[in-house]
Amino acid sequence: MLGGCEQTRDLLGQTKKPPDEFAIYTRAPLSLPPDYGLRPPDPGARRPQETAPRNNAAKAVLGGQNPAAGGQVASVDPGLLTSGMRALLTRTGAIDADPGIRATVNRETSKLVENDQTLAKRILFWKKGKEPGSVVDPVLESKRIRENQALGRPITTGDTPVIERKTTK
Repeated sequence: MLGGCEQTRDLLGQTKKPPDEFAIYTRAPLSLPPDYGLRPPDPGARRPQETAPRNNAAKAVLGGQNPAAGGQVASVDPGLLTSGMRALLTRTGAIDADPGIRATVNRETSKLVENDQTLAKRILFWKKGKEPGSVVDPVLESKRIRENQALGRPITTGDTPVIERKTTK
């Protein structure tokens, strides 16, 4: 009975609500860029939008001054630096930074990486494989049990026949 009431259907969300045609807007058509005859980049050429991390750091510390070409920090006119900037650069060693520090760090840590691999192997393979147990030869064991029963001896009398495994190198 309540299903026939329009207000109940609205409250329960059973009515269809089409979108408002005045709220819909059309998008502008796609357009081609003005220069669509661009040349492809040369293989191995440096990309102009990529900058060296050292240049980004220099730009952040020096307040947007341009670093020199070739990935080196530009020599800054001491008159342009404030005393705080000069103290920061001196204490952090940014003025006398070694340009080959990445190669030095890689060389020094390569030994640690080799040691870490053996540590990782020890962690991953900490559990030694179980030594294979002995396997009873079923034919010889059943023969031994039948002989013991026929002679009236206990079943456990005698040696249990075992299949010997070949050792691998």
